[in-house]
Amino acid sequence: MDVSWRNKTPPKFGHAMLQYFAFNPAYTNINHGSYGSSPIPVIEACRALDSEAESNPDRWMRFSYLPRLTDVRQRIATLIGAKTDECVMVPNASHGISTVLRNIEWQKEDIIVTFNTTYASVAQTARYLSDVPPHPTMSAMTLEFPVVPATIVAQFRAHLRSLPRGPGQKIVAIIDSIISMPAILLPWKELVQVCKEERVMSLIDAAHSIGQEPNLNLSTAQPDFWVSNCHKWLYAKRSCAVLYVPLRNQHLIKSTFPTAAAYLSPADRTGPNFVEQFEWIATIDFVPYFSVATALDFRQWLGGEEKINTYCRRLARLGGQRVAQILGTAGAVLDPTGDSQMTLNMVNIRVPLSASLPKALVVQKTRTRMMFERNIFAPVFFFQDAWWTRCSAQIWNEISDFEKLGRVLLEVCAEIEHELRADQRRPAKL
Repeated sequence: MDVSWRNKTPPKFGHAMLQYFAFNPAYTNINHGSYGSSPIPVIEACRALDSEAESNPDRWMRFSYLPRLTDVRQRIATLIGAKTDECVMVPNASHGISTVLRNIEWQKEDIIVTFNTTYASVAQTARYLSDVPPHPTMSAMTLEFPVVPATIVAQFRAHLRSLPRGPGQKIVAIIDSIISMPAILLPWKELVQVCKEERVMSLIDAAHSIGQEPNLNLSTAQPDFWVSNCHKWLYAKRSCAVLYVPLRNQHLIKSTFPTAAAYLSPADRTGPNFVEQFEWIATIDFVPYFSVATALDFRQWLGGEEKINTYCRRLARLGGQRVAQILGTAGAVLDPTGDSQMTLNMVNIRVPLSASLPKALVVQKTRTRMMFERNIFAPVFFFQDAWWTRCSAQIWNEISDFEKLGRVLLEVCAEIEHELRADQRRPAKL
């Protein structure tokens, strides 16, 4: 790749953009949402940073890394509408959420609110905390789709009001901004407002937001805690995330995870040293954090956030419709709002598989056959008594990629349905 990309005119979005990504030519990437995809300019910038670090590790670790880290925090803060000293870098969204949850001083009467759609590792963190002393209670709210945003807000308020309340009790609600699977944008800013009105703390799992969701404006939304992956939709190198804690709540984050050398015990603490603790936790690879700078430059070179997401949203909508036509499931939807309210750059399509099939085998077989036999992949998952797939639209995709996915899914689903039905009919061995 020519390092002078900054002086070139970017190609049109679609397959012409593939020259700026490192994908195997035989592979059709339509699952960007799971792990992200770094552009070649970001990969090359990371290689240069790696070389600099290894040329003099002492200078890198003792002098060079911190100015770059501060610059990245400043640039991310501007993007998400926050103050620089309200933003720190963490490895991933799950790490950031665990950091927050493990800093809260739980009591037996406290409650952790989750949803039936909460990301698995995050829900398990809440479950772990409820399993160990002092055993705060978990309270899961069930979302059933299709549903409009106003109904979600009303149901959430009703759920919070149904919880037992007592003096000094803490209630923390873990809220997805965009659910992972199914990929649905929740009205999280409105849910944050409900939390404020109901005296509940809000922890926003925004793993998919930065680089995909416009107008984040955290200083206006004012969640109590917010964390988002930069290695997904922002094009940074894995693994990299931003943890936002407003100044008013930084006294609650007493320790990093693991504990940093900058930790201060209560007797020595004259105020929060939130940023200082996250500047050096241990000897880690800072390069993924620094890759945010080149990722942001690359996105600006492409034309900026609005241009990128306008293309991806339109393609997700049209591509999802085309896949559903091919699969014969066009009438099944999870987002009743249509164009934009709850669907961004990822779309959910109903898959023609029987609900009675063994779930683990279906997931295993679809993964293997799509990835290793067809060179294309989109996760197939079971939700609300039906099978679905989640597709990601990106700047290198075109409608033909979605059509390929539809044809592959039609073949793979027919094969798996036939095989597993035959297994179910086969007499059990004595």
